[in-house]
Order: sequence, then structure tokens, then C-alpha cells
Amino acid sequence: MGRSHLSHPDQLPLELSADGLEREIEARVAARCEAESVRWKFRLVAIETVMMGALVAAAGIALDQPGMMVARAAILVAASCFASGLLLLGLSAWSARLLTRFKRWRAS
Repeated sequence: MGRSHLSHPDQLPLELSADGLEREIEARVAARCEAESVRWKFRLVAIETVMMGALVAAAGIALDQPGMMVARAAILVAASCFASGLLLLGLSAWSARLLTRFKRWRAS
């Protein structure tokens, strides 16, 4: 009892072999995972920023330091942590693109 799958008349026919279809699916999944990984890395940078700022603020309060000095130090550490995290994210994305281009160049 086989079903025939009729496609819509406006749909382009997909003429890929099983291996070609598998490669296409893997490429799309890889692109989606890469986008998700960048989003998760940014979330981790944001969480790390908040934690470092809170840690510096807690240490300053525990050591009975003046409030403005503690606030300034916490903001400075958090901003530095955020900037370095974004720099690392950017360098990571740049190097991944460079490596992809290099692999394409080597393959051709």
C-alpha cells in the first residue's frame, strides 16, 4: 500500500541523491547551530559580566570601602569584562570565517 506524494505544481522539483540531500541537511543544521552558539556565547559573556561586577561590589562592601569607590570599581570591572568578552566573540567569529574561506580555497 504505497502512497504517492504529489507536490504542488508551483514547487520546484528536488532532484538530489540521498547523499546530496544528507549534505544539504547537514549544512543547514550546521549553520543553525553556529547561529545558536553565538547567541549562547553572548549570554555567557553577559552572565560573566554581571557576576564579576557583583563579585567586586561584594568584596568592596565586605572590606568596608567607600560606596562610590566600590561602585566605580564594580562598573569598571564589569565594563572591562564585557568588552573583552565581545572582543573574544568577534575574534572567534572572524577566525571561523577565515578558516572556512581557507578550506574553500584549498578545496578549489
